[in-house]
Amino acid sequence: MVSISSSPLSLMSFNVSFNFNTSSSLLYPFSQKQHQPSKNKKPKHHKIACTSNDTNQNSPKEQEQKPSPSNIVGHRRNVLIGLGGLYGATTLTNNNSLAFADPVPIPDLTKCVIPPTGLPNNITPFSCCPPISSNLKIIDFEFPTFKKLRVRRAAHLNDSISIDNFAKYDKALKLMKALPDDDPRSFVQQAKVHCAYCVGGYTQKGYPNTELQVHFSWLFLPFHRWYLYFYERILGSLINDPTFTIPFWNWDAPDGMTAPSIFTDPNSSLFDPKRNPKHVPPKNTFSNYRDTIVDLNYNKDFDVPGTINPRPEVRINENLNWMYKQMICHAKTYRQFLGSRYRGGEEPLQNNCAGSIESLHNHHHVWVGDPNQNNREDMGHFYSSGRDPLFYAHHANVDRMWSVWQTLRGKRKDCTENDWLESSFLFYDENKNLVKVKVKDCVDESKLGYCYQKLDIPWINHKPKPSKRGQSKDNKLLAQRPLRKFVDKFPIVLDSAVSIIVKRPKKSRSLKQKEVEEEILVIDGIEFDDNIGVMFDVLVNDDDDKVIGVENSEFLGSFLSLPHGHNHGNNKKKEKKKTCFTRGLTDLLEDLKADDDDSIVVTLIPRYGDGVKISGIEIDFEE
Repeated sequence: MVSISSSPLSLMSFNVSFNFNTSSSLLYPFSQKQHQPSKNKKPKHHKIACTSNDTNQNSPKEQEQKPSPSNIVGHRRNVLIGLGGLYGATTLTNNNSLAFADPVPIPDLTKCVIPPTGLPNNITPFSCCPPISSNLKIIDFEFPTFKKLRVRRAAHLNDSISIDNFAKYDKALKLMKALPDDDPRSFVQQAKVHCAYCVGGYTQKGYPNTELQVHFSWLFLPFHRWYLYFYERILGSLINDPTFTIPFWNWDAPDGMTAPSIFTDPNSSLFDPKRNPKHVPPKNTFSNYRDTIVDLNYNKDFDVPGTINPRPEVRINENLNWMYKQMICHAKTYRQFLGSRYRGGEEPLQNNCAGSIESLHNHHHVWVGDPNQNNREDMGHFYSSGRDPLFYAHHANVDRMWSVWQTLRGKRKDCTENDWLESSFLFYDENKNLVKVKVKDCVDESKLGYCYQKLDIPWINHKPKPSKRGQSKDNKLLAQRPLRKFVDKFPIVLDSAVSIIVKRPKKSRSLKQKEVEEEILVIDGIEFDDNIGVMFDVLVNDDDDKVIGVENSEFLGSFLSLPHGHNHGNNKKKEKKKTCFTRGLTDLLEDLKADDDDSIVVTLIPRYGDGVKISGIEIDFEE
C-alpha cells in the first residue's frame, strides 16, 4: 500500500513506500479500473543575433599547483533540505554525501591515473593523461579582447561564408592532427581531454581518492563550453585566423537532422571511419534517407536488421516534439536543465541526476557510434568520443541550446549558487599555457567572444499531444508493447515493464501556484554497472488501448547512460554507480486533464542494460 510521510524540514517533500505485490496477469496497456490513477470526485469542468578580431593573451599571472585545503566533513542534509525540499537535498545531491558545500576544484594533474590491466577485455589499456612538465605552472584565465563577436554557423549551410569557413576548418584540423602526439594542442591530446574528465582519469585537487566527473551534474554544460572554447582557439591559431569558429550541427531543426556533409567526405580531416554507416554514411555511398535522419530519442535495440524507420516527416515531427519536451516541459528550473548539484569532495554518480539537455545529448552519441565496434566507438563511448570531429559540432549545438534556453519565456535563469559558479577546470590554450577557468566566466558566451548564428527555432510550437486510441501505422514497434506488472515495494530490479501508483502531495493547483513551483517526478537510486549502456522509458497514465510514442504527452522521457566506467587506478570501485531521473509533470498533467487527480500511474519499460535497480519513485516540487 502507499504511505506518505512528511518531514518538518520540507513541507514540499514526501516519501512513498511500497509492499512488493505483482499482478502478472495484467496486460500492457491495461484498462482495469482498480489500477487507474485516482480521480478527484469533483467534476472537471528566439533567436540570438551576433557578428571579431580577437587578440587576447591569458594572464601572465602564474601559480603553482598546490593542494587546496581539505574541507571539514559533516552531514549537510539538514542544510540543503531547506534549499529545495527532499528533491534538492537528497536526489540532486550525492547519496547524502557528507562534504560541506564547496565548489568542485581543479583536477590534480600530478595524480592523473593510467588505466591498469583490469579494464574490460575489449578496451586496450592506455593513458588519458595530458603531457605535464616537471615545473607545472597554471595561469588564471582572462577574457579575450575583440572588436566583433565571432559567429558560429550552422554546419548544413552552403552559402559562401560557410563554405569558406569549412575549408578553414579542414585546413586547421589537418594541422592539429599533424602536431606531435605529446603536444597539448594536438588532436590526440584534445580527444584525451574528454577521456580524462569523463571516464575517471582525474581526482579532485585536495581530495586524492575522489574521482572528478563532469557528467550527470550541473558541470556538464560549463565544462563542454570551455572545452570547445579552447579547441576552437587552438584551431584558429594554427591558421593564424582569430575570427575562426567551429560550426554547429543543428539537429534540432529539420534542415539539420542529417549529418552535415562536410563531415562525411573520406578525404577530409573532418571524417571519422568509426561511425554508424547506416546513419552517417560516407559521401557518395548509397543510403536510405529514412535511416540518415537523426533519432533524438534513439534506442539502439530497435535498430536491428530488417527494421524500417518511420517516414521522414514522421521522424522529424517526433524530433520536434522531443525538443519541446526537453527544452520547455522539463527545463523550467536551472537544476532541471543543467543537472543536479555536485560539490567538491563528493563522489560522482552517487545519486546525482543529469539535466534534460544532457539526457537529450546522450542519444546522439549512441546514434552516431559504430555498432560494428566493441563499444560503439568513437562517439558511442565517452573515452573515445572526442576522436570524432563530429563530436565538436554536436556539442556546439548542445552549447547553443544553453544560449537558447536562457531566452525562453523570459523566466529561465542560470544558477547563482556559489558552488557552481566557483567550480573550476584546467585546459591548455593555443600557447600551450595551462589555464585555470571557472564556471562563472563562461555563463555568458558573448564575454568569450562568440555567439551563434540567428536561426528559427521550429520546435518552439511543437507541443506534444495526448495519444489517441488505436494502432500506429508509422511505427509498428510502438504497438509491440510488453506485458507489465504492478509493484508497490522498492527497491526493484528493472528486468521487465512495471507500473507504480504514485500519490501526488498537491493537486488542483492554481496557475499562480504552477508559476511558482514545478511539479517533478523523481526516480531515485538508479543503480547500474557503468561499464554498460542502460536505457529505459518512462510513461505516465499510459492506460487503456493507447499507443504511445515520443510525440505524445504520456511519454515522459527516457533514461539513457552511455558506458563510461574506466575503473582505473585509485578510482577503481567495486560498487555500482547510482544516479536519478527527474522530469517536470506540470505540462503533462494539464495535457491529460489530470490536475485534479490524487495519483498518477508511472510505467517503466526497460530497453537495454541488465541488472538495473531502482530505489523509489516520488513527486516533489521545486521553485
